[in-house]
Amino acid sequence: MEKEVFLWLGLMILFLVIELLTVGLTSIWLAGGALVALLVSLTGAGIVWQVLLFILVSFLLVVFTRPFAMKYINVRHERTNADELIGKLVKVTETVDNYEQTGTAIANGLEWTARAEDDKEKIEKGSLARVVRISGVKLILKKSEEGKLC
Repeated sequence: MEKEVFLWLGLMILFLVIELLTVGLTSIWLAGGALVALLVSLTGAGIVWQVLLFILVSFLLVVFTRPFAMKYINVRHERTNADELIGKLVKVTETVDNYEQTGTAIANGLEWTARAEDDKEKIEKGSLARVVRISGVKLILKKSEEGKLC
């Protein structure tokens, strides 16, 4: 009985430390399962019951509380100015070629590194392209049907 108590206590502490280090709701559910298994081990229940309850409680915590917690975590996530570029037309100022790792575009008066959405596609200098998404500090572009700027 004593071994199991220390096993569950150790696991619970380990899961809590991992949670503190990651701060992303990754192992808190397992810590809850370990706590229940610890309490059950103190009653003298066998290791099979302890493991089953650990798995069951961890699973139930993930299924029923994680969606609720994820809804309210990072509720202060602020969209950046860059997010408003998605869907906008930009002027390509250096040919975009993913294989050559070249390409720049002007968006809102700022020059950005640019890459094509499709690796096979080249977007020529002076063309218009649509911003599909932003990856880090790169605009991911798709060639626009509207052609070139004069």
